[in-house]
Amino acid sequence: MSLIKNLPFEWLVGLRYTRAGRRSGRNSFISFISLISILGIGLGVAAPIIVLSVMNGFQKDVRDHMLSVLAHIEIFDARGVMPDWQASAKEALLNKEVTGAAPFTEAQVMLTRDDALRGAVVRGVLPEKEPQVSDVAAQVKLGSFNALKAGEFNVVLGRELARALHAQLGDKVTMLSPQGQVTPAGVIPRLKQFTVVGIFEAGHYEFDSTFAFIHLSDAEKMFRLDGPSGYRLRIQDMLRAPQVALELARTLSGDRMIRDWSQLNRTWFAAVQTEKRMMFIVLTLIIAVAAFNLVSTLVMTVTEKQADIAILRTLGASPSSIMKIFMVQGAVVGLVGTTLGIGTGALISLNIDVIVPFIEHLLGIQILSKEIYVLSTMPSDLRWSDVGMIGGVAIALAFLATLYPSWWAARVKPAEALRYE
Repeated sequence: MSLIKNLPFEWLVGLRYTRAGRRSGRNSFISFISLISILGIGLGVAAPIIVLSVMNGFQKDVRDHMLSVLAHIEIFDARGVMPDWQASAKEALLNKEVTGAAPFTEAQVMLTRDDALRGAVVRGVLPEKEPQVSDVAAQVKLGSFNALKAGEFNVVLGRELARALHAQLGDKVTMLSPQGQVTPAGVIPRLKQFTVVGIFEAGHYEFDSTFAFIHLSDAEKMFRLDGPSGYRLRIQDMLRAPQVALELARTLSGDRMIRDWSQLNRTWFAAVQTEKRMMFIVLTLIIAVAAFNLVSTLVMTVTEKQADIAILRTLGASPSSIMKIFMVQGAVVGLVGTTLGIGTGALISLNIDVIVPFIEHLLGIQILSKEIYVLSTMPSDLRWSDVGMIGGVAIALAFLATLYPSWWAARVKPAEALRYE
């Protein structure tokens, strides 16, 4: 209390105007409007925090699910095959950022079983080395990834792909390669039967519905290659993949082509970043609407308090002091509303994994369908940098909203204001 009493009188009067009044219905109404302004700013701040947290979570989860199947960096030979991949991989492992390397061959095929026909991306890998660069082996839900053995022509399918083919463990699926062989009857596609020995689930619908894994030697026989297409790398910090790729381009010998995960999905990530920026601009308009509401609140307060302003002027208060009073009132409303919004937005963002399932259960709906979206659960990634930016914009708009009403209050003439009192 002593600290409040020691404040300048402009602060004391401004804080008093913000509190609920009990002397008259008009004071109570003004205080009610102030409360509405606080709630408006709070909702305006909470909404961008929640939306941006969901967008950040969506981007992070999609990226993590992608990189559980995709490698951080892929290295190819200009000749199309890389029979000496071990020597090149040793050079790459000299970089302290690189933690693992594994060869691969990748091609597009058609998979068929009975009447079902699906396009797929088949990847030939070495089962003992693949865990160094991806998490597919750990994502096998049925069967075993290590059942991929050279010469046995086994295959591990994504869950959605297996469901589309009506394939279970032990079933046979026929793989058709578009790279056919020329015969007197024309070009005939190469085909081979594979036995399903595993079903994986990456949590990314695109991968679960289109990817299949076979042994590297079986892939070389199927596609008639003299070696793997290249090798894949995993690094310590996936966010440094572009920088590490540039370093490897300078240090690796031979004619190598290098690409990192950000290049593989450049369009998607660029679209997400653009959408996030536009969403921030649009949601900032919500805060601007709440700030306009604060302008109307202060204008009503100035109108109702003209007699008080006149008395303060006659007692020696300067126009700048009158401005400070209403700027304090607006700043307090903006600060309290922003704090309330940050608390609410952060609380919802941190618990959205509980709130969304509750709403889905209560209403009997599914907000995210994995057949439409790449994720089936609502993600959230609260970033305090976004919270700080939103809070700063809200406080700045609230301060700007106080300028005109405060300036108008400073222009009140005591004689005219007290004429009819």
